[in-house]
Formats: sequence, C-alpha cells, structure tokens
Amino acid sequence: MNQGSWSSLYNFCQQLKTCISQRNLLTGKSLHTHYIKSLIPPSIYLSNHFILLYSKCRRLSAARSVFNATPFPNVFSYNAIIAAYVKEGQTRNAHKLFDEIPEPDIVSYNTLIAAYAERGDTWAAFTIFCRMRDMGVEMDGFSLSSMISGSSSEVRMIRQLHCLVVKGGYDVCYASVNNTLVSCYSKNGFLEEAKRVFFEMDGREDEVSWNAMIVAYGQHKEGVKALEMFREMDQRGLYVDMYTLASVLTAFTSLGDWFGGLQFHARLIKMGFRSNPHVGSGLIDLYAKCGGSMADCRKIFQEIPEPDLVLWNTMISGYSQFEELSEEAVTCFKDMLRIGHRPDDCSFVCVISACSSSLSPSYGKQLHSLAFKSDIPSNRIAVNNALVAMYAKCGNLQDARRLFDRMTEHNVVSLNTMIDGYAQHGIGNEALQLFNWMLETDKTPTSITFISVLSACAHTGIVEEGQKYFDMMREKFGIVPEAEHYSCMIDMLGRAGKLREAEQLIESMPYNPGAIGWATLLGACRKHGNIDLAVKAANQFLLLDPSNPSPYVMLANMYSDAEQWEDVAKVRRLMRDKNLRKKPGCSWIELDKKIHIFVAEDASHPLIKQIYEYLEEILLKIKRVGYVPDVRWALVKDDEIREGDKERMVVHHSEKLAVAFGLLSTKDGEPILVGKNLRICGDCHNAIKLISAVTRREITVRDTRRFHCFKDGKCTCGDY
Repeated sequence: MNQGSWSSLYNFCQQLKTCISQRNLLTGKSLHTHYIKSLIPPSIYLSNHFILLYSKCRRLSAARSVFNATPFPNVFSYNAIIAAYVKEGQTRNAHKLFDEIPEPDIVSYNTLIAAYAERGDTWAAFTIFCRMRDMGVEMDGFSLSSMISGSSSEVRMIRQLHCLVVKGGYDVCYASVNNTLVSCYSKNGFLEEAKRVFFEMDGREDEVSWNAMIVAYGQHKEGVKALEMFREMDQRGLYVDMYTLASVLTAFTSLGDWFGGLQFHARLIKMGFRSNPHVGSGLIDLYAKCGGSMADCRKIFQEIPEPDLVLWNTMISGYSQFEELSEEAVTCFKDMLRIGHRPDDCSFVCVISACSSSLSPSYGKQLHSLAFKSDIPSNRIAVNNALVAMYAKCGNLQDARRLFDRMTEHNVVSLNTMIDGYAQHGIGNEALQLFNWMLETDKTPTSITFISVLSACAHTGIVEEGQKYFDMMREKFGIVPEAEHYSCMIDMLGRAGKLREAEQLIESMPYNPGAIGWATLLGACRKHGNIDLAVKAANQFLLLDPSNPSPYVMLANMYSDAEQWEDVAKVRRLMRDKNLRKKPGCSWIELDKKIHIFVAEDASHPLIKQIYEYLEEILLKIKRVGYVPDVRWALVKDDEIREGDKERMVVHHSEKLAVAFGLLSTKDGEPILVGKNLRICGDCHNAIKLISAVTRREITVRDTRRFHCFKDGKCTCGDY
C-alpha cells in the first residue's frame, strides 16, 4: 500500500472516530457503505469501530450484523456488543454472548457484573464475580465496587467482600472500593461500620471518601458531624466539588436547619454553583423540607439551564410531600416526559406517591401501565411498593393485594405497606395474619411495622393483642417505642373506653407525649363523653400547640352534645378572641379523571339542583328503613335555629352531597370512592350505611384517619 493509500485510510479512520464521538449515524453509515464497496482490506480494527458506531447510536441489530460478519472477532468486538446489550437492558443476551468469548478479559467480566448489579440480581453478579476469580483474572477497583454496590441490600455479602478487600491488599483500587463500602454500610443503617472503613483508610482517603462520609452522617441524622467534617475538609485544602456541596445541603436538611441552609445557599451563589443541577437538587430538597415554599423551589429549578433527571425527580418529590400540590407533582412528571427524559424508578415512586395523596386512582393506573412498559432494571421492587401503597390509599385494597401477591420479591417495605393498608381499612385480622407471616419468613419488622400493627389493633378493638405486640417491640426486637407507638396505644385504650389507663400511659411515658398524644386522648374523651378529662387533655394540647383550633372545636362539640350551650359559647368566644377558625370541611370524588369538590350546603356545582333532588329521594328511602337525622351534628346553639333548619344543615353535609353525586353519575353496581378532609361525622356515617343498603352499592369514604367501606348497610369499622 503506497503512501497516498495510507494517508487516505488514516483520514477514513479519523472520520469514523469523529462519527462515533458525535453519534453521527448518517455520515457513519455512508462511511460503512464506502468501506464495503471499496478495496480497503478487511480490518478487525475498522469492524470494531463500526460495531461501536452502531452501538453508540442505539442501532443494536446493525451492530450485531457487523459483529457476525467479522471473520475473527477479538475480545474487544465481544465487549462492544455486550456493552450495547447491557445498555439496552438485554442482560440475558449479553450473558449468552459472554459465554461465547474464548478468553474474556477484565472488561468483559466487569460489564456483566455491573449489569446484574444494576438490576439488583445480586447472586447472578456474584456468580460471575466468583468465576472471574476462579479463572485467575485479576480484579480491579471497578470489579469490587460494582459487586459491593450491587450487594447494597445484602449486608452479609458486603461484609464478605469487605474481608476480601482487606485480605487481598488491593492498594490500586483502595480508595474507590472503600468509598463504595462506606456508602453501602451507611445505606443499610450501619453507620459505625461506615466510620470504621473511613478512619482505617489512614490518610489514603480522597475527596470522594470525605463526601461519602458526609452523606453517611446526613443519612443518619447526624448533621452536626457532617458539617464538622465539611469544615475539616475545607481546612485541609481538599477540593470541594458539587458532590461535596450537595452533601452539605443534605446535612442541613437532616438537621432541619433552615437558616443555616439559607446562609450556605448564599455561599453557593458566590462560589458559582448556582446553576449546577446536582447542587440545585440539594437546594430544592432543603427548601421543600425545611420551611421554604415550592414557589422558591421552582425559582431554583428555573435558574438551571439544563436540568437532569435527578433534578426533575427532586422537584416531583418536593411537590409530592404536600397533599394539596399533588396535581403539580403529576404536571411536573408530564413536563419531564415531554422534554424527552426517560423516568427511572425514583421518578415513578415520587409521582405514584403524589397520586396516593390526591385520591386520584385513574392517573395512578396509567402510571402503573407506564411503569410496567418501561425498562426499570435498578429497583423494580420500590416501584411495586409505591403502587401497592397507591392502590391501598385510593381505597382499592383488592388491587393492592393482587399486585402484592404477584410480586416476585418482597422486602420489609412491601409488607409494611400492605399491613398499613389493611389497618387503614379496619381489616385488622388480615393485617395481623400478614404480620405473623412476616415473622415466619424471618423478615425483621421495623419501627414502622409496629405502628401499622398497633393501628390495626386500635381500629379493631383488640386491646390485649395490641399490648402483646407493644411489649414484643422492645423485648424481642430491641425497638424503643417512639411517640407514634404510644399514640397508637393511647388510641387503642381510648377507643376501648379505658380512658384512665390511657391517661396513666401518657403520664408514665419516658418523654413528653406531644400534641399528638393529647389530641388522641381528647378524641377518645369525645367518643365516650368524658368532659372532665377532655378539658385536661385540651389544655395540655393547647400548651404545646396554642394556634391549633382542633382542641377548641372538639370541646365545643362535646359541650354541644351535652347541651351545655353556655360552655359552647365560651369556647367559641375564645376562638374569636384568638382569631382561630375551624378548618372548613369538604369532600371530593373523582369521575372521568376530574375531581369534583363539595362543601356543606354547596351551591357551586353545575349539577347542584339535580344532586339535591336525587339526595332528597335517597333520604326518603333510608328514612323508611329507620334513618333519623342526628341534629347534634349541626353543632349550633339550641335557640339559635329551628329544628327543621338544623336537620337541613345535617343532611346537606359535604359527604352526603359527594355520595349523591357519585351515585347519580355512575352505573348501577359500580363502587364509588369519596375523600374527606376531616373526620366523617356520625350522622353521615349512619346515613351512608343505609344508602349502601338501599342502593346496593359499595361506598368507600376516606377521612383523615381511615377508610370506611360501606356495603349492605354495614361499615368495615364495625361502628367501633
């Protein structure tokens, strides 16, 4: 080959490399056509580059055709196709081709290990890892780090790999592997082991190591130590990058230090990190969780010219934390899809959680379908858990259980979610059966598990069982009861009428019961009409939360029930003096993907005339079978209004209007689901029971405490 031919071939190779780096498929295909038709001798070098071109441009079939046409493919050829299969989520095809490599190298093994690790298939990754060791292929930092990160939920395997690192003396990859160990130990709750790995690095740590340790402290709510590490890192002159700064923001968030976070935000602006997506994600999380507004979060988001997927996920997560902003979370998810981002498991978990808050099952079902069609290899179980929670919170317990049973793998979160679903629906027996199955399968219950179990006992009145589980927490699992557990026990005792026992439990608690504990006791006092204890509970509640109108409202209701109108007037006067207002009640129902909201004696709905007419027909029917409006729930002074007007006020409560609209607008036999922003009132509860019987409909009302599933004249709460 003469000098001109060599020059021409060199230029051809350079053009091909440019096409690969720029993902220029059109020019690359032209070069490929020229290569096939020209007299350029067959070259494994050029074939490999054409494989790379098509792989990088996501033309897997074309890449495989070039590979198949290569007479003697080398290990690089195999690795390029395997990497392309992995990128497209075709791990099985990648493994099949891997088995055909005559002599796989470290890249071959690492690619497949990383693929299985990313899918969460720990044991498949470990099998390849062991095979690599048996074949005498020397491991590098990528091999060990991939294997450790892929074992992120398998603590025993992480410890085995840790021992392997220590015994093997892998100095070349020391920092990267140990950084992964720090992260994995931290994620699994083993902060002490994470600290041990970091401090044993003894001067060999790098910036990534410090970042990993700052994040570990932040994850374990030790924000003070995280900030101390950042200051020391700064003093040592170590390079501070966007990951360091994002970790510090996480520390401020874990501390709930809103003002410290604001000051750090100012420093970030001066440092020039204002438009960095990674730092922006930390700022949005800080503002959403520590006192800022989502309007502030939106401003931060808009200042970043090219938001990445993580930043979009953080915005969706921020919106999903506020029930009233659930629609904005869904809109944000749609915007993300529209500009071309492919949602990952985190995207789905956040937006599905928002649908759970909004009581809008229609879009939740669409998300279920989209998640099923999407390729999410990294953490499918998290998406399934979110879907189970969504179905349960939207009143569809049957679909929640059906999805739970179809899951190939369950973790503690899966079981906690399903147990909580049963507890919220008042199906205590199923909740406890699932909890016992959890114990039989050697899955260790968490603090959250026991909150759901105790809630199930409270909602079904099984006090002795509840006490047994409360004792089991500490004695068998070493879990120290927190405020939520005591609140469940107070609720359990209070519902059962054991008010003195509930009061004694509050007084014997190892720490202040807080507003929640006294509010729970106050609710029980109202149920059983104990005004003296209610006054004590209300006073304690107001000491802790003086701006909350709930204690006043509950006391006024109790005095009203007892027809102590002077006391009612006194309580209402106190509310006026302190400028406190009762939260207005409203109910809503979703039909044809639209939310319809009602308030008491509503006049705003376009079909309100037909709704009132239909409601009157239903009321006549249930009065024939024994319904008598309970005017005590009108909550007005006896001499302020006539008896007939009080009855009108009661029968026009928002729950009844929403139920009437649902019955009027749906087919016979179709179940309906209504949401309520307060507790369902006693009169509405009695009326809807009878409505379910005369209309032969299944009606579910989700209030702030639980689901009431009405069918054939009965409620799942058993009127408890």
